[in-house]
Amino acid sequence: MAERIRAHRLLTEQGWLTHQVLTHEGGVITAIDPIPADDPVREVELLVPALIDGHVHGGAGVDVMDEAADALARLSLAKAAEGVGAFLATTVTAPLPAILSTLSRIADAMASPLPGAQLLGSYLEGPYFTPDNKGAHDPALFRELDLAELDRLQQVARGTLKVVALAPEKTGALAAIRHLKQIGIRVMLGHSAADHDTTMAALAAGASGLVHCFNGMRGLHHREPGMVGAGLVHPDAWLELIADGHHVHPSVLRLCHCCARDRLLLITDAMRAAGMPDGHYLLGDYRVEMKDGVVRTDTGGLAGSTLTLLGAVRNMVQLAGVPLDEAIRMASLAPAKMLGMAHRLGSLAVGKQANLLALTAGLNQQHIWVAGREILPAPAPLSFPEAGARQGAKESSCI
Repeated sequence: MAERIRAHRLLTEQGWLTHQVLTHEGGVITAIDPIPADDPVREVELLVPALIDGHVHGGAGVDVMDEAADALARLSLAKAAEGVGAFLATTVTAPLPAILSTLSRIADAMASPLPGAQLLGSYLEGPYFTPDNKGAHDPALFRELDLAELDRLQQVARGTLKVVALAPEKTGALAAIRHLKQIGIRVMLGHSAADHDTTMAALAAGASGLVHCFNGMRGLHHREPGMVGAGLVHPDAWLELIADGHHVHPSVLRLCHCCARDRLLLITDAMRAAGMPDGHYLLGDYRVEMKDGVVRTDTGGLAGSTLTLLGAVRNMVQLAGVPLDEAIRMASLAPAKMLGMAHRLGSLAVGKQANLLALTAGLNQQHIWVAGREILPAPAPLSFPEAGARQGAKESSCI
């Protein structure tokens, strides 16, 4: 049965439309029309595309690497409660058997719809990094690039592996990038000590962009622009950003917007403690404390993100002065384009999947629909399962 949603303002790829009614049926948007002048009813203030979190490790007490059968379902509900209609389940450096098992579980989970946000596939973050700027990855588990091993990963993932992150200075990186691109997998660069020229060569070979720009890589310097400088100026490089005001300074968010406006991908890089109350948690071998939503070690180092993607959108508007329509596109249409899914996701248009997000004027979530199905708020998460904390997250920086 067709459902109509009347909005005061509705965001399309062309910009905001006022007083619009969106109709969807069978999980697809079938019409977007002006509201008749004699119809005073508006169900929602702002209707925008549901967000896409292209890089998330966990939340609500669960982790993508968890073996629990309901871990991805719980994460799916948690993401929907944060305005996310689709996400990539992101792994972390671990022994190869654990990675293979996780990729297989993700593929299994994609066989039928999850209860909340749609699972788009997997994002392999590690083990193909270098020790400098390793973040929360155990360098003892880093591996060399091997084309046969990459093929095995995709075989186990049954075609659901969408993104592989790697350090471009590793031996065989350019051949691996070309190979992965040829089989339809995006390559993101990070957790690396690569300089500007090495990064540029990797982007020329077909890499798609940078993993959480500025974190886990060389910073910007006027004589050696580093990985960051290469990403900022390369016309086709997508840049992931953790816009929580902690991982990246608000002025740097503004800089990124000035240099790469249409190439920014807002992500959460969220970990298990996201969406949980303040308190002490285990992150691998570390006991960390979350206070006011920021997780730190006892030495004060950042220990991953608890950011929500809708919070990242608000931060780009409030901290970086980015127009709301642009900030929403950084978390919807931009990731859809990067993943090659913009024909069905990422914006409100007739024929696209009805992944919809209703917001108040204050940018708080009212409703979310995934493939036309409204997702009701999930129950409060259970207490943090310390015994299930992922082993091997040994650094107090970005995952």
